[in-house]
Amino acid sequence: MISMKLNLKRPLVIFDLETTGLDIATARIIQISYIIAHPDGSEERANRFVNPEMPIPQEVQNLTHITDEMVKDAPTFKLLAPRLAEKFQGCDFAGYNSNCYDVPLLCEEFLRAGVNFDFSQAKLIDACNIFKAMEKRNLAAAYKFYCGRKMEDDFQAHLADQDTEATWRVLQGQLDMYAPGRQEEPERQLENSIDALASASIIGRPFVDFAGRLVYDENGDEVINFGKYKGVKVKDVFPKDSGYYGWLMQSDFTLNTKQAFKKLWLKYAVK
Repeated sequence: MISMKLNLKRPLVIFDLETTGLDIATARIIQISYIIAHPDGSEERANRFVNPEMPIPQEVQNLTHITDEMVKDAPTFKLLAPRLAEKFQGCDFAGYNSNCYDVPLLCEEFLRAGVNFDFSQAKLIDACNIFKAMEKRNLAAAYKFYCGRKMEDDFQAHLADQDTEATWRVLQGQLDMYAPGRQEEPERQLENSIDALASASIIGRPFVDFAGRLVYDENGDEVINFGKYKGVKVKDVFPKDSGYYGWLMQSDFTLNTKQAFKKLWLKYAVK
């Protein structure tokens, strides 16, 4: 039985998305489910289908059992975005593999809807990364490991509301398992705080943008993480190669990546 509760100072949004594909730049949300856990212990849940304004690929329909018919009368994300941004304001975020996919895609959908939601002030908790860091493996395995039951006995996989509930239980199970009183080795202990969970969710260098095209080095400088300038600090590239910024803005990068490069262009290249 899960007993430990998260030590929250701000509301925490535990969420999951079902989408039309895996490419953050082109995928669209077809279902969003979330639980908002509040510092006072109360929780609120929501689950919505979303009209992606495009056909859902057959392989996605086969996987999620979400069809074009099911979403045709649902609101578009553009209609949902203002209310979601208001609801999520001042919250931290948690999910499963969310730092790599769900948060970047949610950010991209907000930008496409003309809503510049600021994730930079939020702590990002990724139960998948914590799982990998602590045990070195998918959600079903994490559920069995931390909750002691087979996920297929409790949930139907690949539905956002089901995966969200399972993720919430896994995250609480991780707090129980890695509590200082239960683990002797310091490296296997997990402090009950949002800062500690967010830190354990980071694998490798921290990303500047969600797609990982930019990373911070050990000194906090922004470093390009792809292509001909991979490993080079942005502040060393922009002053000498202004054409590179123009190429970035015209290329098929995510809006969030372009937004990050634009801020750095204004910081390092524009006089």
